[in-house]
Amino acid sequence: MKVGLKWIVSFIIISLVAVGGLFWRPDFTAPNTGDFLGESAVVGSDVAWILAAAGLVLLMTPGLSFFYGGMVGKKNVISTMLQSFISLGVISILWIVVGFSLSFGDSIGFEIDGEHYGIIGNPFTYMFFNNVSLYPHKDMASTIPFVLFALFQMKFAVITPALITGSFAERVRFISYLLFMILFSLLIYTPLCHMVWHPEGLLNKFFGVKDFAGGTVVHMSAGFAALAGAIVLGNRKNPHHEPSNIPYVILGTGMLWFGWFGFNAGSALSANATAAVAFGTTTIASASAMMTYIFFDRLNCRPVSALGACIGAVVGLVAITPGCGFVSIQESIFIGFISAIVSNLMVNWKALKRIDDTLDVFACHGVGGIMGMILTAIFAHGENASLLHGGIGVFAHHMIALLLVSVFTFFGSLLLYKITNRMITLRVKEESEEMGLDRSQHGESLKW
Repeated sequence: MKVGLKWIVSFIIISLVAVGGLFWRPDFTAPNTGDFLGESAVVGSDVAWILAAAGLVLLMTPGLSFFYGGMVGKKNVISTMLQSFISLGVISILWIVVGFSLSFGDSIGFEIDGEHYGIIGNPFTYMFFNNVSLYPHKDMASTIPFVLFALFQMKFAVITPALITGSFAERVRFISYLLFMILFSLLIYTPLCHMVWHPEGLLNKFFGVKDFAGGTVVHMSAGFAALAGAIVLGNRKNPHHEPSNIPYVILGTGMLWFGWFGFNAGSALSANATAAVAFGTTTIASASAMMTYIFFDRLNCRPVSALGACIGAVVGLVAITPGCGFVSIQESIFIGFISAIVSNLMVNWKALKRIDDTLDVFACHGVGGIMGMILTAIFAHGENASLLHGGIGVFAHHMIALLLVSVFTFFGSLLLYKITNRMITLRVKEESEEMGLDRSQHGESLKW
């Protein structure tokens, strides 16, 4: 098999990163900046919980592999699963080198009336995890080591580009996807993460956006990037296929649901009452959405299917994510209910069907994220937190932010797909698509 220049360049890059790491001498003591607390601030129970939560969030990526892998045709199971799984390798390294610094480094932005609003982090603040201390950061994670906070956040960065892959499954070149994944993470995910979750971030500080665990940062960004990807790559030659393995989908859903407790409850960054509320709202919203989805299918003369139950459960998990620590368990029932109906309508909307989003990523994750942001802006508890607890001005700020995020993630991703396609062609050749990506891209095949 001929080795192309792109693979040689890829190996050179990983080699340089590996060797370059040897020349960094990280200082794990608290930098003399006033941003870090002493060792006495570390709370052991919080450390134990966030270590466990980080492991749960990591499990979601292989869970997503099974969830997506079971939905595609038999010729594309391995390739689809690998597109999710490989994110654990690519994004983890990228996060250590520069991703965390771009997300949570010193704010680079602008000032309004003497107040600073950040757009992205300084890439040199925590490059190669330099200055990522064993002591807590007073503003970002005040009871756990900062390095644990950084590693917990890494799992969110890992799963986000993996979510996108369901939209262009069965027709994307693997090396092109790797390039797009890196560009998306650097130019879409990290600035959005900084603007929403950094104390100085624009959407956080100016607009007051409430995103407890990633409905905006993770699911909306992935959903709109998925929509852009489906448009750029075009429809498959044979867009109709039977799911290859429904038990894979059920297994993947179970792994995602299990891991989501770390995703949502872990975002409290402490073993406290807020984490308990997030734990409860997460499972109840998902249960409500799962039941609503299958009942709504039946009302529309569609069968009650395992696939529908799984999709409904995931939609509920997505929708509750931004508000899981801000709303009550009772309100989470309604959030799961209404989000499942809207997502179901979008999945079956004929106009959207014309765009070959292979696994309906936008209709599930994108729409679920949008519904979650809107419903959080209505129900979130706390002073000036939402429409019901602050008035129309607070809600309007959220809606303006929703529009800005939608435009940024969709058109930004569209541009990155175009750039990627100019550098390395995104779509496989027709004969490769006909053969299936398992064989044509990876030289492997399933023996059912």
